[in-house]
Amino acid sequence: MTLLTLIFLIISVAFFTLAERRVMGSIQRRKGPNITGFWGVLQPFADALKLIVKEIILPKRANKFLFLLAPFLTLYFSFIGWAVIPFSTKSFIVNLNIGILYLLIVSSFGVYGILLSGWASNSKYAFLASIRSVAQAISYEVSIALIILPIILMSGTLNLIHIVLIQQQIVWFCFPLFPLCIIFFISILAETNRTPFDLAEAEAELVAGYNIEYSGILFAAFFLGEYSNIFLMSGLFVILFFGGWGFFGILPEFIFSVKIVFIAFWFIFVRANVPRYRFDQLMVIGWKVFLPFCLGFFFFIAGLDKVFVNLI
Repeated sequence: MTLLTLIFLIISVAFFTLAERRVMGSIQRRKGPNITGFWGVLQPFADALKLIVKEIILPKRANKFLFLLAPFLTLYFSFIGWAVIPFSTKSFIVNLNIGILYLLIVSSFGVYGILLSGWASNSKYAFLASIRSVAQAISYEVSIALIILPIILMSGTLNLIHIVLIQQQIVWFCFPLFPLCIIFFISILAETNRTPFDLAEAEAELVAGYNIEYSGILFAAFFLGEYSNIFLMSGLFVILFFGGWGFFGILPEFIFSVKIVFIAFWFIFVRANVPRYRFDQLMVIGWKVFLPFCLGFFFFIAGLDKVFVNLI
């Protein structure tokens, strides 16, 4: 199951890059990849082959060990998060009673790969980009945690499977918690460094971001980790707000995958239509808008829970 999940994830990332380029091409009235293979389906494999055979260049003054470790550390933490994602009541790798806590811990550790890549490169551009990216990730992890707390209160569990089953019995949490649903989606955009919050890749002042000194397979590892995180956060979003695999009890694994693809599509749609924010605007939204709102909403849900428990 672990190997099949990993293989499926890598293939999904490859074709997601193709879908992203095709969808963005359609939105922007231009052609996406359409030469390599029928309808361009072989383009991801051509890109992967190019990155694999490309020369790996190590900066002269870089910390060689940490420089090589950073991309695979990022990739590792993006993969192990899938260990607790359930595709159905029977399709999962590990069923943890503290699954949500595990995911929060794993996503927090993921920033170490980004921080190490910038510091080990011994480049001011890469280092500044890594600091900005880590600050961005940590800021929006606070919002994500506060959004998850009301869901824990309503479901009474940290187990992801139980959260899905409770939504099937009552209602999908996207309806009673619609404001938190929107904020959660915006937060995972920032958490995964996606447009309009891809500020680690601001070309004007940081060139290409924390991975500017990387090439070949090392760059591909960062790339693969980023897209794996997109699918991971989309899967968590579906579990928390859209009832997981629940849809009239039919083909749970397929339904869950379709929901993930639907959420991932909005990552592409936002990237093609929304301009990039400034870094100070990003921090203002995270700390002065989302944080107080999510905290207030949590106390509101906690108050309702206390009132109804007392009435019962």
